Amino acid sequence: MEDVLEVYHRPYDPKRPVVNLDEISKTLHDTPQGTLPMEPGQVARQDYQFTRNGSINLFLKVEPLRGWRKVRVTDRRTSLDFAEELRSLVDEDYPEAEVVVLITDNLNTHSPACLYEAFPPAEARRIAAKLEWHYTPEHGSWLNVAECELSVLARQCLNRRIPDKETLIPEVAAWEQKRNAAQVTIHWQFTAQDARIKLRRLYPVIKEQNST
Repeated sequence: MEDVLEVYHRPYDPKRPVVNLDEISKTLHDTPQGTLPMEPGQVARQDYQFTRNGSINLFLKVEPLRGWRKVRVTDRRTSLDFAEELRSLVDEDYPEAEVVVLITDNLNTHSPACLYEAFPPAEARRIAAKLEWHYTPEHGSWLNVAECELSVLARQCLNRRIPDKETLIPEVAAWEQKRNAAQVTIHWQFTAQDARIKLRRLYPVIKEQNST
């Protein structure tokens, strides 16, 4: 926990950007009976019946201090999908960075090992060498800023029926573009010192030994 909190309070460095990464699943729903469009004084209406069209995965990367985020829609969330997300992070999103400081949770697919499953050893090592890993602790997903950003995405974009992947992709892209254009930054205020006070129950108790 303290390791992640200290990373959040590093000064902004474009050569060593701090990026959070997480994913969320979205169940796709269709409305067979259709909807009624909005009218003056009347919100859009839809039939209560719906059908499930499976689920889809969304990866979200966010650089809190720059106010930048990127969402990619995938069919799955396997280790190979995560490896491709890391490759795009290094090669497409931050090609000029010396190192990308990556914060993610400790899901079993979230490790450098996924790179070796997806790419030849030399390529896997090249990508891994540009990543500085920091993991949130177990049951500590609240420490991941990407989790906070996914909550915003869910409320502002995903909290409705979306029938298929083809509809979802442009909707998510519009949300991403609008939020990036506004340069919505995230400044983490909770420090390690705060944690030692407010979360002291989580720290081990050191018993003082009487001197003889």
